[in-house]
Amino acid sequence: MSIGEQRLQRRMARGIEFLGSETAILCGAMSWVSERNLVSAISNAGGFGLIACGAMTPELLDAEIAGTKALTDKPFGVNLITMHPQLFDLIDVCAKHGVTHIVLAGGLPPAGSLDAIKGNGAKLICFAPALSLAKKLIRSGVDALVVEGMEAGGHIGPVSTSVLAQEILPEVSEQVPVFVAGGIGRGEAIAGYLDMGAAGVQLGTRFACATESIAHPNFKKAFFRASARDAISSVQIDPRLPVIPVRALKNASSELFTAKQREVAQLLDEGKVEMLEAQLQIEHYWAGALRRAVIEGDVDNGSLMAGQSVGMVTKEEPVADIIAQLMAEAAAALEKRAG
Repeated sequence: MSIGEQRLQRRMARGIEFLGSETAILCGAMSWVSERNLVSAISNAGGFGLIACGAMTPELLDAEIAGTKALTDKPFGVNLITMHPQLFDLIDVCAKHGVTHIVLAGGLPPAGSLDAIKGNGAKLICFAPALSLAKKLIRSGVDALVVEGMEAGGHIGPVSTSVLAQEILPEVSEQVPVFVAGGIGRGEAIAGYLDMGAAGVQLGTRFACATESIAHPNFKKAFFRASARDAISSVQIDPRLPVIPVRALKNASSELFTAKQREVAQLLDEGKVEMLEAQLQIEHYWAGALRRAVIEGDVDNGSLMAGQSVGMVTKEEPVADIIAQLMAEAAAALEKRAG
């Protein structure tokens, strides 16, 4: 084993121990993309796959977990959305299957959810888009954090990964394992964040077009053609409707989302829906728009959620090759620093 590989193993040791995988590389949960085929392939290749529950019903999640278990005996986790109306039923489904790690996305864990997850023996991972939130989550008892910057695909916060990492890692990385995410496409960046105290990293965009990804060929072609500047964030049109911006490749669906926001804002105005229902309508819009692109291949009207690292996705390749390449690049970078 080279000096670089030894250093990489040491820096990833904490993340590897926490996840139970061979590398501390998480695959971000991408709706419709992170299903049994991609999740099992990532776990089998030494990474840590995450099922994207998104808007799934408990019955669908039940089938997806069972399907994933049939394809891998390695550890994997489930990503749940905090505002899902059946969140506690989904937590029960995860418990039934003995899911070891649950990632809660989309805001602070609702009352009781943290105890429900940890009471079942699962480890809980939450997103921390700010230092104050990271500290609050640690106090509330979460087991690990994902620090995700605005370069990521899908729902994003307002601060870049590099700034968040500098702000949060020195303060909290000794208390809980912290995984850095957003805009990571090469191993050199992984090495940098590990050196700063990260326990591991999370990548989504880099895996979206893997050979094992069920995404439609049209969806993958759109990624191969895109550069970083094509991955733009959506615009909020009504300050009363707190819509989390979404980063995706620019296409006609950007206009469709603006129209959807106007429609939901009007329903709010007329008192026809409550705020939570309005936000759920927006979430369901995204679930549908994503499905059109990922499953049906409608890359004009569907949502092509992608991070700014999309320019580094140039061809379809097996998950094992992607992970091997990232690890080799990270080890080489650490070797250089050792010299």
